[in-house]
Amino acid sequence: MRNEMNLSFSAQSQNESFARVTVGAFIAQLDPTMDEMTEIKTVVSEAVTNAIIHGYQGQPDGVVYIHASIDQGVFELTIRDEGMGISDVEEARQPLYTTKPELERSGMGFTIMENFMDEVKVVSEPMIGTTVFLKKHLTKSKAICN
Repeated sequence: MRNEMNLSFSAQSQNESFARVTVGAFIAQLDPTMDEMTEIKTVVSEAVTNAIIHGYQGQPDGVVYIHASIDQGVFELTIRDEGMGISDVEEARQPLYTTKPELERSGMGFTIMENFMDEVKVVSEPMIGTTVFLKKHLTKSKAICN
């Protein structure tokens, strides 16, 4: 059975943890492995942080939008902003690429997303915003209780 959730919040860095925990609670119904849960929460952190720092350039009046769905063990996640956009998505997806080196950004956000998810698609247009589409097939875990 398909289940969906939508979430929107101010583009403030303290809301990154809220997004991570909310998405984690949503996928908990699938009984993911600890690794899967950690990977998904990390991906949420990376994408939301990108939206806040790069999309809205730290301006808290922006809004970050999250849509998540689960269906037959497949988790889909969309994280969107209406910020600055990315002029060259392929360049931005390169490991260690960052537009904010002065903020000590590692430039590994998209690389982490690509390593932790089965599918990653980035659609962006300068001055319009960025949407990151993510998909992960979760393994069916069995809880071990003694």
